[in-house]
Amino acid sequence: MEIKASLRNYRIAPRKIRLIADLIRGKTLEDAKREIKFYKKRGSLPVSKILDSATANAKNNLDLKNEEVKKLFIKKIVVEEGPKLKRWRPVSRGSANEIKKRTSHIKIILAPKENDKKNKLKKSSKNNK
Repeated sequence: MEIKASLRNYRIAPRKIRLIADLIRGKTLEDAKREIKFYKKRGSLPVSKILDSATANAKNNLDLKNEEVKKLFIKKIVVEEGPKLKRWRPVSRGSANEIKKRTSHIKIILAPKENDKKNKLKKSSKNNK
């Protein structure tokens, strides 16, 4: 069971959004929201809105309860480059330089966290061998 949410053509460079994506990748939903809340970057607002959208998708589309939503973690977050807006700026001697205003596509996939007991059993069985 995967919950997806995405934002397309957001007018900020992908490398700036990737800083935030790397910060929250693999964390639980509550931890990610807490990290983003205190992170002072312009891209933190759209990422927090996508997380809210993903939780709303989980509640409405899959009928998950609040307890189940708290167990979700960020399985995958991808920031891709969208179309560039190309503008021109005059420079010396009558020539012009191109300005690329970059856009981003952000995709988030949430998944429920597996039981810790299963992970502990796997680790203990590997240590015994």
